[in-house]
Amino acid sequence: MSLENHYNMRSPAVKRLMREADELKDPTEDYYAQPLEDNLFEWHFTVRGPVDTEFEGGVYHGRIILPPEYPMKPPSIILLTPNGRFEVHKKICLSISGHHPESWRPSWSIRTALLAIIGFMPTPGNGAIGSLDFTPEERKVLAKKSLEWGCPQCGDIKPLVLQLSGKPSSTNLEAQDIVKQMTLESEADKANSSEFPESSTDLASPEVPPETEQQPSSDNTAPPAPLGNKPSEEELRSETRRLGNELRERFAANRQRIAARIETVMAANSGTQINIGATPATSSVTNNSDSTPSRNSTSISNVASYTAICFLSLGIALLLIRRLFFI
Repeated sequence: MSLENHYNMRSPAVKRLMREADELKDPTEDYYAQPLEDNLFEWHFTVRGPVDTEFEGGVYHGRIILPPEYPMKPPSIILLTPNGRFEVHKKICLSISGHHPESWRPSWSIRTALLAIIGFMPTPGNGAIGSLDFTPEERKVLAKKSLEWGCPQCGDIKPLVLQLSGKPSSTNLEAQDIVKQMTLESEADKANSSEFPESSTDLASPEVPPETEQQPSSDNTAPPAPLGNKPSEEELRSETRRLGNELRERFAANRQRIAARIETVMAANSGTQINIGATPATSSVTNNSDSTPSRNSTSISNVASYTAICFLSLGIALLLIRRLFFI
């Protein structure tokens, strides 16, 4: 069954998933994943247990449920093969799963999720949702039994991954690096949230920039290279539109302040002029209607200049955003 005939190929989620399905169509020694024949948003995957752990020798099968907003929202991950680390038939809690949308990055992919599963298997569960803390001996027994486990839809899972060639594989090292990076970012987010707790902000003040989603981590120890595939053009355009709307909202607030400032200046200079003498004692306030137009013209000119600067700043910001994302 051809999936192209059943989905809107202009959808960013469909385009992204079709590309990832093509990239993962060939199985490896450590993982394999493909969508169901009749559902592009449900994938079945198979991963090999990481070496030098109690999961070594096991082969584990599961499901990945992707939301229509993917890759802007994270997938849900469900293990089907008993393994002793994750509960079966239940959405598990990982930094890359649907339980933590705040830590999800659109640049992450299904391959990133597979590596994260491999990397998190030997780590402690710490009471997370869907985690188990079986003993190493129990996990070794389950690893042997996993070779006999079969999926009702995919059948025997053992042939889904390639036989081990005996050559060193970089998959486990890459999986460990992903887990370290996710852990560091999670700790950094917790530290930032405790240092700067959320508080009510004055919505009437346009000088305070609104918070944006998915702020980059300030932890310099994490590797700078993004994980998984680079964002597609559609994703970058969507992010650009979001930033443009944010700038327009801020400019609209500034425009309201300018209008209020004009009204204040007009009211203050409607017929009053302050004459400053040589000393404060000789200062006086007199009405001089002849000088009022000149002062009003100067004030309005200053406000108009400020408005022009705001428009120019908005245009420059939009050009910088376009250059940042598309060049």
